[in-house]
Amino acid sequence: MGQILDKLQGKEWRRKQIRKITDRVFDGVKNETGRANLKFEDLYIAVLIVYNDINKHLPGPHFDPPSKDKVREMMMNCDINLDGEIDREEFYTFIKQLTADTFTIVSQKLIITLAVAPAIALATKRSTEKVPGVGNVVQKIPNSVYASLVTLAVVWFQKQTLGDDPQY
Repeated sequence: MGQILDKLQGKEWRRKQIRKITDRVFDGVKNETGRANLKFEDLYIAVLIVYNDINKHLPGPHFDPPSKDKVREMMMNCDINLDGEIDREEFYTFIKQLTADTFTIVSQKLIITLAVAPAIALATKRSTEKVPGVGNVVQKIPNSVYASLVTLAVVWFQKQTLGDDPQY
């Protein structure tokens, strides 16, 4: 239950998750190369690892990693000391900027799923009262169960529509 509340707190939870991911990935790539900081090739490998983790652990569509050109451009913007390498703090800033859109999409989907879908479910339940046959059955289902069923249907519908979208 505490994890769910942390996720609903928003920015602080997101910052902690990004920090965990960036520290783990930075250390892993750094240990592989033996260098203290990441050069472009190492940075791109780290980006691929981060996007792999995002696709494994976050709900929603599959997110493709950015192109090498975009990573190179962002690297220049995040390389504060202009040494051509990315240190741990620069990497955190880099990944935070890179994944901002991804977290926005996931957050929007969660809001729709957790807030809007149950409200729509209760509204539709009331509208079925006068439908012969169906109304009596629907009215016997507890509100919480009905809202959960409609929410599951919304999640299923989201997955089906995203599966056909070439953007994801």
